[in-house]
Amino acid sequence: MGGTSGALWGRAEQQDFRSRVRGTLLGAAVGDALGAPVDGLGLAEIRAAHGPDGVADLAAAHGRRGAVTHLTQLTLFSVDGLIRAQVRRDTGAWHPPTDLHRAYRRWLATQRDWGPDERRKDDGWLAREEWLYARRDAPRVLLLGLGDESMGTPDAPKNPGARGPEAAARSAPFGLLVGWEPQLVVQLAMECATQTHGHPAGCLAAGAYAVIVHALARGDSLDGGVQKALALLAARPGHDPVSDALQHALGAVRQGLPTPARVAELIGAGTAEALVAASVYCALVGEDVRQGLRLAVNHDGASAAMGALTGGLLGALHGETALPPAWLAELEGRPTILELADDFAMEMTQGPALHGPAGSSPGWLARYPRA
Repeated sequence: MGGTSGALWGRAEQQDFRSRVRGTLLGAAVGDALGAPVDGLGLAEIRAAHGPDGVADLAAAHGRRGAVTHLTQLTLFSVDGLIRAQVRRDTGAWHPPTDLHRAYRRWLATQRDWGPDERRKDDGWLAREEWLYARRDAPRVLLLGLGDESMGTPDAPKNPGARGPEAAARSAPFGLLVGWEPQLVVQLAMECATQTHGHPAGCLAAGAYAVIVHALARGDSLDGGVQKALALLAARPGHDPVSDALQHALGAVRQGLPTPARVAELIGAGTAEALVAASVYCALVGEDVRQGLRLAVNHDGASAAMGALTGGLLGALHGETALPPAWLAELEGRPTILELADDFAMEMTQGPALHGPAGSSPGWLARYPRA
């Protein structure tokens, strides 16, 4: 993909795409925020604290209602890295995994530093957002994987035994590359997953999640997106755990009313592929976004990751206006998320007008430096 020319996009298509980009990023963030207060708790503990229905509304975590975790932080840096890759392509340098790795290293600085370093002029605007300089329970696997300059690759992945959901949960933005072929979306998500999570199933789960979002962002149904993911996975070695988990989730949809026990059974040991599959289930059976997200966070499992994964799917499927306004109103970082989403949509639809042969916008290149 070269940053699809704005000439190929009608106004209605641009507006629909922007709504799905906003929906994906806001949905993932609000799901993360809904799950954050109960992340790691058992269902009995959740009900004891929040009533027999569990978490039904945003609750306090990290000192405020609507707080997000490292999952949202990293998703935003995924977007930043993708925009930077498009901008740098004009220079002849085109290796998106490298740009993503640099973006994730900028995220790591937010976990180590007290605030933005104004001397680092090439960091761009996102790294200067002070609210991101908050440590939100990032697991050791992320800090280790990004802890030095060397970049994990498919041939030499970081943390080769890591199979958790964190890489998948930052991969929704890859699915928003609607001008890319689906197999390239899978490949990019997998390559970027190897920077922190080297287990083949963890990488394939990230690829599967990204390509489901990709199908939704192109206007497909959720079931259709899962079928596309299964078809693409089938050609890749080691796909069985991911394919089996997704098939299991589709089968569970036909087994009666959804329950926390059924979600917990799908989550199992909490691997990346299990959480991606369980998030597909929650998005399929929820009558609306609110119910789907509540189902995603009330169980014995990783509530924040489940909320983020499910919210990304529902937001890509329905667009931003389907998200609960009362939750969005309290969402930490919402202005930043909206600004970044709109920048991404503008870059992908009108990139040549921002930094093309006919001229470039100095303001845009200050926000997303080529260096």
